[in-house]
Amino acid sequence: MITLENENIRVTFDTKGAELRSITGKTTGIEYLWKGDPEYWGKFSPVLFPVIGALKEETYIVEGKEYHLPRHGFARDHEFRAERISETEVLFTLSSSADTLKVYPFEFVLGLRYVISGSAVSCTYEVHNPAEKDLLFSIGGHPAFAAPLTDDASYEDCYLEFAIDESLKYHKIENNLISDQTDSLHLDHGKMFLRHALFYDDALVFKHMESRTITLKNTINDYGLHFRFNDFPFFGIWAAKDADFICLEPWCGIADGIAHNQQLSDKEGIISLSPGEHWKRVWEVEVF
Repeated sequence: MITLENENIRVTFDTKGAELRSITGKTTGIEYLWKGDPEYWGKFSPVLFPVIGALKEETYIVEGKEYHLPRHGFARDHEFRAERISETEVLFTLSSSADTLKVYPFEFVLGLRYVISGSAVSCTYEVHNPAEKDLLFSIGGHPAFAAPLTDDASYEDCYLEFAIDESLKYHKIENNLISDQTDSLHLDHGKMFLRHALFYDDALVFKHMESRTITLKNTINDYGLHFRFNDFPFFGIWAAKDADFICLEPWCGIADGIAHNQQLSDKEGIISLSPGEHWKRVWEVEVF
């Protein structure tokens, strides 16, 4: 484990998957991340790369050849190399290898750069294409936050507050794929109160969310967090069945649609990075 800390927060990471494992408020004494209970869901904040969600039949096609990847890709299960930049910054990197090329025919360098400042930690996804052909990929976050944050509150006391949206249209998931069926959530003055039943049919997937900040609060006390994200065109909200956490998931990419032709180049939201180019996106959590 690697730890970064200042006078406000202590944050820990695992080299496996470059996974954020803990955000502890030093003034509040609160652990803001989910505890990773394997009875419900044994992860904390995995990176989703080089695909997000499920592929149709776990299969995609590049230049006429079929390849197979599990849901959310492989990066979360690989050991990253860690380089501590300073007392407040750490960089994890994963590069293509003979093993990755068997299932994903692209060279890449993937970096996850974490920086703490005040009561916030930011995660920057950095992708470099070292090859002489375009790199096709998707990438996104899957951080899980404790809900409630304290013992005096319940799951139903917690809510998400959206900075802009007053209602949200989401796509339903069918057999792990994105359906054309949609439904809407009406927000009470921008608030979505948490209910376990909201996620019994899998994640809520949003393609047109306007808010770039979502705040987790509760009606019992003043503890919570702000989750900020820019330039992520898709967003997922999810929790395992009856588990006391909420995942806030900024995505550059999305699961296959039911009618997808399995061509990776035609995948909705796929990013095409030219030879020698660099790409980055950032999300941030500020606790209070």
